Amino acid sequence: MKLTILTQYYPPEVGAPQNRLSHLASQFVSEGHDVTVLTAMPNYPAGKIQPGYGGLCRREWQGAVRVIRTFIYPSQSAALMPRLLSYFSFVFSSLVFGSFLLKPSDYLLVESPPLFLGMAAVWLGWLKGARVIFNVSDLWPESAVRLGLIREDSFAHRITLRLESFFYRHAWLVTGQSRSILEDIESRFPDRPTFLLSNGADTHVFQPQSRTEEARARLTSKNEFVLLYAGLHGLAQGLEHVLAAAEELAHDEGYRFVFIGDGPNKQKLVLKANKDGISNVSFLDSLPSAQMPKLLAAADLVVVPLGLHIPGAVPSKLYEAMASGRPIVLVASGEAAEVVLRHKAGIVVAPGQVPSLVRAIREMRTDQKLALTLSRNARLAAIEHFDRTKIGKSFIRYLESWGPDWQAEKHYESTHI
Repeated sequence: MKLTILTQYYPPEVGAPQNRLSHLASQFVSEGHDVTVLTAMPNYPAGKIQPGYGGLCRREWQGAVRVIRTFIYPSQSAALMPRLLSYFSFVFSSLVFGSFLLKPSDYLLVESPPLFLGMAAVWLGWLKGARVIFNVSDLWPESAVRLGLIREDSFAHRITLRLESFFYRHAWLVTGQSRSILEDIESRFPDRPTFLLSNGADTHVFQPQSRTEEARARLTSKNEFVLLYAGLHGLAQGLEHVLAAAEELAHDEGYRFVFIGDGPNKQKLVLKANKDGISNVSFLDSLPSAQMPKLLAAADLVVVPLGLHIPGAVPSKLYEAMASGRPIVLVASGEAAEVVLRHKAGIVVAPGQVPSLVRAIREMRTDQKLALTLSRNARLAAIEHFDRTKIGKSFIRYLESWGPDWQAEKHYESTHI
């Protein structure tokens, strides 16, 4: 098969879609298929083009995966207009350069959000004779409404709803990162075929044995109970509540909160911690993905927060924490909470409930038997249900079952009506 992946996010950037899509691309290649990635100049989450990149277009190889990078206006701003400018700059550049540089392919998988990238996907799918697979990581515009980026029933909301409908109806297949995402789409578009393509985690990379003394020393130089958050410091994470829990626990000895990553809200968090003298908090810059398994395994507790209920949201960092065999405190509702409760993999706290979060953290520290049981359950569930390699193989087999020659298949269907 020939597969094109169209995504705004790809390594060397760090993040959930970057890790998932690069792993998937490598799996396709290892199965003997041809993969081309059309993506933006790396700039996420710092909002700056990374050193060694820039210009209008650049071609490179990552292993046996062909990567085409095109221009993007980088922005870290949480404001709507800079975000839209960033999104549409890549929509335009990927559409233009993709028209000339992409070869015909059997499938074109587009990552959403940003939802608007579907414009380029529909055009390029038609131009290159590819079946379009619309991969939904977050439901837009629903998530944008929940985050306060746009108002419900506003002109922008109505336009994006129509775009969403247009993209789904022009997709050969809609894939989603959670069951609740697919249930939402299936209820509104019952004629659209769907496939569950969960984030999962690489359970051979994320595992308890990845812990090292060097990694532990990067988190703390003292005999402290380390709580780790690693990921985007953005609008949806509700990290201000985790910081409030740290301030409450600053009166207790031996707690260390470590935040790793970057994003539009990081500076605000750092300023608040400094202003209020919250001394048990450390902020580390974004780190390469290859370093994260050791750091996760070196933590005593992993906190996975969402600041509000976002339909369908299951953070990928939850699966990585589970695979690492770490005790987990999940601050979320919906499907993410169902995963943790079903597999008895951690303690669930409702978003915004700082006192409950503080109690859960204290319980995880004092009840070591409970923490060990939950961490073992988490690791077993990750291996059995959320192993990224198993998920990728299932998806590859599904696409292989349709056959690589679409034109021949269309001819067969037309002559057997």
